Amino acid sequence: MRRTPALIVGGGLAGAATAIKLARAGLPHLLVERSRETGDAICGGFLSWRTLETLAELGIDPDALNPARVTRARIYAGARRAEAALPHPAVSVTRRRLDTVLLAEAVRLGTPVERGVSVREIDGMTVRTADGATFAPDALFLASGKHDVRGMARPEAARGADPTLGLRVRITPSPALRRSLEGGIELHLFDRGYAGLAMQEDGTANLCLAVHRSRLQAAGSPAQLLDALGREMPALGEWVALVDGAATIDAIANVPYGWRERQGVDAMFRLGDQAGVIPSLAGEGMGIALASGVAAAIAYVRGGPDTAAHWQEDFARRLARPIGIAGIVRQVAESTRAAWLLPLLRPALIQVIANATRIGHT
Repeated sequence: MRRTPALIVGGGLAGAATAIKLARAGLPHLLVERSRETGDAICGGFLSWRTLETLAELGIDPDALNPARVTRARIYAGARRAEAALPHPAVSVTRRRLDTVLLAEAVRLGTPVERGVSVREIDGMTVRTADGATFAPDALFLASGKHDVRGMARPEAARGADPTLGLRVRITPSPALRRSLEGGIELHLFDRGYAGLAMQEDGTANLCLAVHRSRLQAAGSPAQLLDALGREMPALGEWVALVDGAATIDAIANVPYGWRERQGVDAMFRLGDQAGVIPSLAGEGMGIALASGVAAAIAYVRGGPDTAAHWQEDFARRLARPIGIAGIVRQVAESTRAAWLLPLLRPALIQVIANATRIGHT
């Protein structure tokens, strides 16, 4: 059995943010990550202005991620369209780039990282890995993202009767698509789902969808769903037509949008999607992951493992407003009412919603 004062499970955004803060404080810790090389997680890749503040606190320059800025949002529903400037400039970036930069900063500051370590089960404060190793940390930071670990799985009821799936495909942009997305993002609303589209630093357009299982089943397959949406929504169909027929459509099932961990446990810090899952159309999922890592590390530095339970409950309260408002917006966006209500969505209201779905910066 291996002992460590602090064990971080997961080397994504929340885990890396925690590691950076602990390394700067000079506190011993260990980070384990299941992947041997950094991949490109299914993600919209949107970094809000509030998230950029958190990254600055972590010593990350946004220009090192993507020098281009996102300054406006264009929303489509049926044949209608609304557009507004964002409250402040944002950034679109691949998870491969962002995760690589964050973890490299943690390593530079002295974080020991062990890759290829897959955690299979957590029993109390005992952590078991796929290769039979056992860890016994004094404090555990669970940052496994959307992937649940046995013994710490989020409740099945959080997924709902018609659970949501995430889909992502990359598009090699045409000149027209590149011009359309320059400085902006697109959000396409449809029955039982929505799609976001943005240019990223690697030169590809990232098309990310959140769709209810019933809608995907009705279409037949992810590729057939894209074809159906392209016919249903001409503004999206122009870009769907650019998808390479051999392109991989990545998927993740049963995303529990709206869930929060409201009860704390001694010595256990649940971070990122393990703390709360905001509907992705808000564009604040990465912001919540980073903010949770920073806040949990600060609590641990100040008071050690005993702060975990109180911190978890306090962080759940911080998530209540952005997740709640994003949930209401999502219900409207995924219904047939979206096309009728879109003409009422004035630029000022879009900015109010955008600000209200950000997590407070500390």
